[in-house]
Amino acid sequence: MIYLVEHFYSIQGEGKYLGTPSLFFRFGGCNMKCEGFGCVETSETGVEVMGCDTVYAVDKKYFGLNWKSIKDLETLIEIYHSYTLPIKADIVMTGGEPLIYADNELFVAFIEFLQGKGHRVTFETNGAVNVDFETFRAYQKCTFALSIKLSNSGEPRSKRINAEAIQTIATYSQDAFFKFTVDKESLRSGVDEEINEIIKFAPSIAVCCMPKGGSRAELEVHSEDVIEYCKTKGYVYSDRLHIRLWDQNKGV
Repeated sequence: MIYLVEHFYSIQGEGKYLGTPSLFFRFGGCNMKCEGFGCVETSETGVEVMGCDTVYAVDKKYFGLNWKSIKDLETLIEIYHSYTLPIKADIVMTGGEPLIYADNELFVAFIEFLQGKGHRVTFETNGAVNVDFETFRAYQKCTFALSIKLSNSGEPRSKRINAEAIQTIATYSQDAFFKFTVDKESLRSGVDEEINEIIKFAPSIAVCCMPKGGSRAELEVHSEDVIEYCKTKGYVYSDRLHIRLWDQNKGV
């Protein structure tokens, strides 16, 4: 079963392709909770749930009323055709964690359809899920934004870091880059050592760092420190442009 939480056409707000017109498919479900990010969302029943800024695509128990079960490829294709897209538009698969569906034949068939239309397909992933590039060759033509979670996510290291998955994605995908979420506190408590450890698994790919923040105000708190860190390390600073422009609004 595949769950689709939302879809919308906007611009890419993060990472290497920031600003690129992109059609987003946000799928429901995740292998992590990331309560350390401290974003709070109120569920349909009035319960406040803490997690990342897309916790509504993580916790089906509290937000499942907005999760649509997808049972056939035609449903996803109809959604795609409901948009008028330039051929250069990217398709972004996000979540939650979209790669929990990596072995689902329906999911793979949709990727193949999108590639057949000439779009670059990008995955926003936490990089902890193994991908079978040999069996599902469509993934070899995809781009992967490896948002490996750091200790500031609140998740244990054993759950956050999968060296085999990182190395496989970096080796066999068309394009991959790291994208770390950093904040003032983590910069002062050894996050550089964490990042150095992770990027050793794929030393040839680009490294982006972006400020922690599910709101415009929180971005402002951390942005300058992250910029200075990137200047020191030679990393790419990635803003969170969608939050900068539209704050906490969804579907943008």
